[in-house]
Amino acid sequence: MDNKEWLDYKIQVRERLRDFTLDILMLSEMFPKSERGKIINYQVTRSGSSMYANYRAALRGRSKAEFFSKLSISVEEADETEMWLDLVASSGIIKNKIVTEMHEKSLDLLKILASMRKHSGN
Repeated sequence: MDNKEWLDYKIQVRERLRDFTLDILMLSEMFPKSERGKIINYQVTRSGSSMYANYRAALRGRSKAEFFSKLSISVEEADETEMWLDLVASSGIIKNKIVTEMHEKSLDLLKILASMRKHSGN
């Protein structure tokens, strides 16, 4: 992959993360107002939006090391988001196919980010 293709790919990933974050915000409105719902909603929303924020920070990194560091945080947040969405789907706290779709998207994004980190190597 040449530099232009790599840059285009990073921008595509950024857009996917942005769309995912918007979906997370939409999902946050579906949680029940119970204590359990509030706690899980907070965790999913925090980690789901942090994936995008840290990826954007990685793109602004001043060095390969800084890119790798911020990308690593994004991978950790993606893993946490996947875990919370798995719990939401498994618990039935939201009975909607959107949760299953979001969980699948989170797995895809986790794989993409982890692969980027592996190939950017530090």
